[in-house]
Order: sequence, then structure tokens, then C-alpha cells
Amino acid sequence: MDLASSVFLAPMAGITDLPFRRLVARYGAGLVVSEMVASGEMLTARPSVRAKARVDLGIGEGMTSVQLAGRQAAPMAEAARMVADMGAQIIDINMGCPAKKVTGGLSGSALMRVPDHALRLIEAVVAAVSVPVTLKMRLGWDEGSLNAPDIARSAEAAGVAMICVHGRTRMQFYTGAADWAAIAPVKAAVSVPVVANGDIVDAATARAALAASGADAVMVGRGARGRPWVLAEIAHALGRGAAPNPPEGEALSDMISEHYEAMLNFYGVEVGRRHARKHLSWYAEAAQAPLRHEMMLADTPAATLALIRAAFASGERVAA
Repeated sequence: MDLASSVFLAPMAGITDLPFRRLVARYGAGLVVSEMVASGEMLTARPSVRAKARVDLGIGEGMTSVQLAGRQAAPMAEAARMVADMGAQIIDINMGCPAKKVTGGLSGSALMRVPDHALRLIEAVVAAVSVPVTLKMRLGWDEGSLNAPDIARSAEAAGVAMICVHGRTRMQFYTGAADWAAIAPVKAAVSVPVVANGDIVDAATARAALAASGADAVMVGRGARGRPWVLAEIAHALGRGAAPNPPEGEALSDMISEHYEAMLNFYGVEVGRRHARKHLSWYAEAAQAPLRHEMMLADTPAATLALIRAAFASGERVAA
């Protein structure tokens, strides 16, 4: 896999939608990954819905990976074939999501409890497409079953091109600290690139994660909220990309306004406003901007845009 840099954007449900991925990619990211797509839902959707999904996923845009989740080999393979035919350049298999609604259906990180079944699913997806297939997983289901190295070894043998490991078990969800050193046995088990994920928010944590894990790249998730340029900053600090120009003052206000309007266009006004609130809150927190509460309560897009201008255009840093 030929990627522009070694700092990637993690898939995050409800966050890394197409407007946000486009923004992160614009500043510079080696790879951006779509929100998780349920293979069964893709297969049963009407052709018109699948056509919309192609646009919503940004298939074919830059270095975008489409992440698929599922519990059975045949539907996963068919869904992979479908998105590859749509133009997906990379397909990622989700074996890391810890959410109960996902693991309860024996998808996501629940697949790590049945490695033989997971391997059949991986083999089916790899055989179904000609594009690279990657795998994202955790260290294991719990502390008593840290089987990521064994699964990684089998996945590589099946043809997986890259493996990303979140440095927590499923039972940890997002609590405690990510154990980057526990990713090292995965790196030792395979020859394909390994990506370290979990609690990587800046250049210092990226360096620490790479040193502890021996990984080839890092994946940033929650650290990108409110700072879509942070991936490029990390890549530059690691000597693996050009320095970005983080916006300040009026430029920051313009960028946030553009992102806000992109969400309204993407989702429709009412749904877009709801999705936008969390991003505006993260922007305000990251910039220590005023009027955070007022932006959350604004009742029209025009009022929100005026508050964005008032909060960010001055460039002042005021505690929210």
C-alpha cells in the first residue's frame, strides 16, 4: 500500500462523516476511514439507497478506506465486492468496535472471540476483491484473551495488507490508558504494516506510541475533534509530511463556517444542525473560544454562523 503519510484518521461513528473526512484530508492525512458500514444493510438497501451511500461514503475520493462490519463471510464478501465496484480503493474489516449493539450481533470486536470464524470472514473478503483489504482490531476481548498477534498472523496469511490495533481490549471500551507496548507482539508476528491506535492526540503521544509498539504508522481518533489539522501536524513532527497552516482568527472562523454549512448540505438543515453542535463544541474547546453555550442554543443557521464569527474571528483565546 502506497500511502502519503503514516498518520491516519480513525473511523468514529457519528463523527468521521464525509464533511469531516474531507476537511481532515484537505489539511493532510495518509488515509481517512469511513464510518462503519453494516454489510447486511448495504446488501438489502434499494439501488437508489446504495447509490446515495456511494456519495455519502466518499468512495473514490483521495485515500479513503471503506470500513465494513458483519458477522458472516458471504454477506461481508458480497458487500466488499459491491463497494469495490463502486470505486473503493481500500476495504477495512471492523473487528474492533466495542459497542454492545455491534458485539451483541457477533460483529466488531466480538469476532475476536471466534478467531477461526473471523479468519473465514477475512479470507472471503480478500478473495472477493482486488483492492487492498485491511483489518482493525483490539488487543483481544479481555485481559485473558490477548489474541491479536495470532489473529494478525492468520490475517496476513489470508492476504490482509495492513493491520491496525487499538491498544485496549474490548472489555476496556475507552477507559484507562491505551497499552501501546501490547501492540509490539502484533508487529513482531507479521511483516505487513502495523498501525497503532488509541490515545494518540499529538506528536509526543505519536512518538511514544511508535516507540513502544514498533508500529509503522499511527491512527488518530478523538484527538482530531476540533482540530482537523492535527494529523498533518503530527506527520510533519515525525518527518513524514509537510507542515500544515492551522487557521487562526478569521481563517478559523471561515473554516468552521464552511464545515458547518457542509454538514447542513450533507444531512439537511435540521439533522445537520444537530450533528454540527458537537463539532462546534469541540472547536470552541480546542480554541478556548467564548460563546460556546450560545452556539449550542442558536435556533437558526444564520444565528449560528453569526456566533461562529463572533467567537472565532477575533483570534482571542478566552476560557469558555
